[in-house]
Amino acid sequence: MAVRRERLPRGARTWAHLTVAAFFLNALPFSLFAYAELTIPSTLAGICNATSPLWGMVLSLVALSEDRPTRRRVAGLGIGFLGVLTVLGAWQGFSGLDAGGTAMALLASLSYAVGWIYVRRTLAGSPSSHLSLTGAQLTLATLQLAVVTPLFTSLPNSIPVVPLLAVIALGALGTGVAMLVQYGLVAEVGPTTATMVTYFIPVIATAAGVSLLGERLGWNTLVGALIVLVGAALTQGRPGPAPAGKGIGWPRARNGRP
Repeated sequence: MAVRRERLPRGARTWAHLTVAAFFLNALPFSLFAYAELTIPSTLAGICNATSPLWGMVLSLVALSEDRPTRRRVAGLGIGFLGVLTVLGAWQGFSGLDAGGTAMALLASLSYAVGWIYVRRTLAGSPSSHLSLTGAQLTLATLQLAVVTPLFTSLPNSIPVVPLLAVIALGALGTGVAMLVQYGLVAEVGPTTATMVTYFIPVIATAAGVSLLGERLGWNTLVGALIVLVGAALTQGRPGPAPAGKGIGWPRARNGRP
């Protein structure tokens, strides 16, 4: 923001909406995934994250007028749910899985869907640029986590270099750049279709988990992941035209940049 001489958004209403967005898109899901991966493998966490389009489709049918229920989308939702059950090994009674960790990962995925739909409903048409909104949102999320963190942990005795560099990389790329790009996607194609980026997460998480962390890969994980992706893809039917006067794009900022 400093390089591009961008200003933070103005208006109490905008900041109030960004506070809610910061909670559902950053503070809550980041915390849930961090605790979830203490007890579940990164492969399962990635697959749970890929259920975001399914949650988004269900919620958008209620919250967004441009998303209409179709047989294809309903079928995709059902197929995706079967995929989740396959990954979890439902026929085995979910044996060997940590229920708490899995539930937290799924709740984090739901939180993303809620957050992006909220952003679309409340911040569409904001005169602020995507960079300005992203900067403000991440600042608010940082403050939220700074308030609650002392309630759950204490100061570390030491700060190893490698984990610190990993946190910096995740913050700058996995959060900062990714959130900025996602704001543009939500404005361009809507929150339901924008969550298609999560299709890549289980592929990357599985490859990294197996090759770098030595995690075991069961047949049901692979088959279930494919079913989830097929189901999510079916939910991404192109929405109909927006009602007159209610275009889905956000106006550009006054400096001409999106």
